[in-house]
Parts: sequence; structure tokens; C-alpha cells
Amino acid sequence: MTRPDDHGTIISLRTLDVRFPTSRDHDGSDAMNVDPDYSAAYVIIATDRGDGVEGHGLTFTIGRGNEVVVAGINAIRPLLVGQPLAAFTQAPGDFYKHLTFSDSQLRWLGPDKGVMQLAMAAVVNALWDLWAKLAGKPLWKLLADMSPAQIVDLCDWRYLSDALTPDDARRALDRLVPTRAAREAELRERGYPAYTTSVGWLGYSDDKIQRLCRAALADGFTRFKIKVGADRSDDIRRAALVRKEIGADGVLMVDANQRWDVGQAIDWMKDLAPFRPLWIEEPTSPDDVLGHAEIARALEPLGIAVATGEMVSNRVVWKQLLAARAVSFCQLDFCRMSGVNEMVATLLLASRFGVPVCPHAGGVGLCEYVQHASIFDYIAVSGGLDGRCIEYVDHLHEHFVDACVIRGGHYQLPTAAGASITMKPDSLEAYSFPGGSIWKEIGQP
Repeated sequence: MTRPDDHGTIISLRTLDVRFPTSRDHDGSDAMNVDPDYSAAYVIIATDRGDGVEGHGLTFTIGRGNEVVVAGINAIRPLLVGQPLAAFTQAPGDFYKHLTFSDSQLRWLGPDKGVMQLAMAAVVNALWDLWAKLAGKPLWKLLADMSPAQIVDLCDWRYLSDALTPDDARRALDRLVPTRAAREAELRERGYPAYTTSVGWLGYSDDKIQRLCRAALADGFTRFKIKVGADRSDDIRRAALVRKEIGADGVLMVDANQRWDVGQAIDWMKDLAPFRPLWIEEPTSPDDVLGHAEIARALEPLGIAVATGEMVSNRVVWKQLLAARAVSFCQLDFCRMSGVNEMVATLLLASRFGVPVCPHAGGVGLCEYVQHASIFDYIAVSGGLDGRCIEYVDHLHEHFVDACVIRGGHYQLPTAAGASITMKPDSLEAYSFPGGSIWKEIGQP
């Protein structure tokens, strides 16, 4: 048995290809992704401690190709197995850079983009889950208890110092330390504001949309998002339907999932402006910083903001989007970037530019993940809630041991140790692809 302070040595990294047949009910459908099977490239990290505590992590995909991300995770295994876990817990920023930068051949494949970036997120997040479990804290608390200097040291500052220096970031964090406890107490009492996307998947019938809007209102939600971008007249009709259901005071957001060119986005949104959407999400390519900026300038007189993030793959693109004032809402994704460390860097950048963070969630496990990012952000990084909320989608949570909890339209603070991402063993068995019992029963897609 190893001592609690050294945490033992990492002896294995196990991967699973987990898929859920969500396409059968059009759950998750949008203008670009019409038949998603929500999936996870899943990681389990074990040590030789002998106490059975494991680190779990995943990266979200939507079906075919999930096996490619699993292969990417397996390629990272030699950088991890055999390492003392203390190498991570005692210097998490340095160990993160070891994983993302030390192997020049892997780096050629990423890891700042593409499959290797997704794979790295699963591995890095599994390490953080393991550390939080051993510390006996939920992930948000592990992060929020760190000193400003420790938080700054988590980040890879290459390519960022022209927008934000480590010293400036530390000074900004220092100012919030005396009031951290008050914000934590506030969240424990009230929770963190959420918005629902469950009412507005593109494949849903009008009757289903109306029923879901009414149920969400009864549950305390005041913010609602719908998918748009496939058919303009249908979008106008559906936006009118939702606006009628949620009333004049309800907050409406719309999401095009990268469907449009720049001019098309501006023109299309002029027709949706009468329904007073707070933002248009992903109006064009996530890599088109200049395009987002042009759309933002054109829609500002209409009172419509631009939001993006679920497909933004790294902190460097975030630096450009934020510095160019191309987005008014930062929708960072816990799995699209390379895990917790890069998430922290993005939170620091968003705070520097005064842009509220409203993380992308939904999917499988993303709601569980991103609640930790937003809670940490409010307590230790931004110190504000204005304009901030977390996306919520009400499916697949039953597969997680410590699923997120929503009450009155607010995320409740996670209390279990870890990143809330451990899936139930029965679910891992049943939905593993292609040999799980569910896939044997219904057949492969």
C-alpha cells in the first residue's frame, strides 16, 4: 500500500467505446447533425494504490468515428502509464505540458486540434477526476481552493501573453480571494442558473415542443434555446411557437450549429429578430474569427448577440475570438479543448475581456462536467453571474453515478468527490459498442 501523499503509480489506462441510440427519437438533432447517436470515448485510469479508486474521463462524440478518438487515447497511453501520480498532483501544469507537448510525433497530429485534442481531453480530465476523488473533493472545490499562483501555473501560457500575462492573471485572481467563501455560500443556497435546450431539437414536432416548454416552465426554467438553420420559414414558425409558450419575459436563444455563411447568417437572423433572441449561437464556421466579428457588428443594432464555443478547439482561437470582440458569450466545451488545464486558461481569458462564460453542455456527460467549470469560474475567476448560465439537456443523466442535479432551473452544487463523470458499470456494459447488450438487441446503426 502506498502512502496517501504520493498516490502511487499509474499502472493502466483502459478505454471503452460507449454509444447511445439517441437518433431514434431525434434527441440532439440540429441543422448540421440530423441523426446523432450521443457517444463517449471513455477512459479509466488505475494506480497501484490498492484502494480501488480510479479516474474516469470521457470525450463526447455523436456516433461513427468514436472509435477513432478511442485510438487516439490509446496512443497517449505510453506517456502516462508508469508515471507516479504525484508527478501530476504536485505539478499539474508541468505534467499537462508533458502530455500535450513532449511527444513531437503525437504533437504533429494535434494535440491543439482534431482527434488528438479530443483524446487528450478525456485523459487529462480523468487525471483530474482521480485527483479530486483522492482529495475527497468535487472538482470545482479542488480548483476553487487553489491559490491564485497555483491556478495560473495550471495553464500553458504559450501564445497567450500578448493578450494576458501570468502576472496580470494572478493579480486579478488575488482580488477575489477575500470574497470566495461568500460566493461559494451563495451557490450552495441558490445553485447556478441553467437554460434548457431540451425543448428545441430540430426533429421535434410542434406538440412535443409545446409540451416540453410548459414542463420546463413548471420546473422553474426561464431561459430556452431552439435549433435553427435548416429551413427559414420553419424557423420563423417554431420561434413564434416557443416565444408564445414562454411569454414576453422568457429568454430565447437560437443555435444554427455552424450552418450558415456570414452574409446568410446576418440575413436569416433579421427574420428571427422580431422574436427577440438573446443570441445566435454558432452562426458560421467556428474557426472564422473575422466572420463572427462581422456578424456581431451587423446584429448588434438588432439587440442580438453572438455566442460560440462548442467546436472551438483551443485557447489560441479563444484568444482571437475574445480580443476581436467577435463573441459576447463564451461557450467553452470541457471536451473540445484539452481538458481542465486549457479550460482554466480560457476562463482567465474570458474574464480578462469581460465576456461571460455560458458553457456548452448537453451531449453525454457534458452537463456533469461543465457545472464544475462555471462554479469554479464564479467563485475564483470572474466573481460575477451577470449574463451567465449553463446549458442543460435532460437526457442520459441516469447513466452516471453522481449525475448533475437541477432544481428550480438551477444546477445544484456537486458534493461527491471527483468530476461527476463516472458512469455506472451496468451502463458501460450495456452501451459499449458494438458488443454491449443494447447494441446486440437493437443492431448496429
